[in-house]
Amino acid sequence: MALTATIYNLDIDLADADRQVYETLALRVARHPSESEGYLLTRVLAYALEYTEGIAFSRGLSDPDEPAISVRDLTGALRVWVEVGTPDAERLHRAAKGADRVVVYTHRDPAQFVRQLAGERIHRIEALEVYSIDRALITALAERLDRRMAFSLSVTDRDLYISIGSDTLTGGVTRHAVV
Repeated sequence: MALTATIYNLDIDLADADRQVYETLALRVARHPSESEGYLLTRVLAYALEYTEGIAFSRGLSDPDEPAISVRDLTGALRVWVEVGTPDAERLHRAAKGADRVVVYTHRDPAQFVRQLAGERIHRIEALEVYSIDRALITALAERLDRRMAFSLSVTDRDLYISIGSDTLTGGVTRHAVV
């Protein structure tokens, strides 16, 4: 018997002072059975941190050649390719050839991931953006994860402040050099 995805309905009040983005996001996100809570939450936070007109989640595992999150312009051209986790160098090489900007958000050990990429053949590797989201923040948010949840996300100087009910979770987003 095939396992099915779990649907999460997330309402996020986004206040990103770094980019001057203030929006209310109503997200319906599918979590594949093979996807960890950490991965799901990193994907949701990456979506919020990259939020702009034309952003969308991919169709998931059913379309492996698509990014986890993409930003397309009004003509449908791919502008930003966002990966989550630890994609391999070949995937990032293809992504860099197909999009103006390639970004990776990881909740795993960023130093190990960056070492894996060092010396690999990746188109425009100097432009590759790798960010890690504080693992303690992801863990604390995962403890509160519910299929229907609402929270506020404030971003200031790449520090994240997540308010859920009476709790406030904090953590940073750190950029890592690949070359």
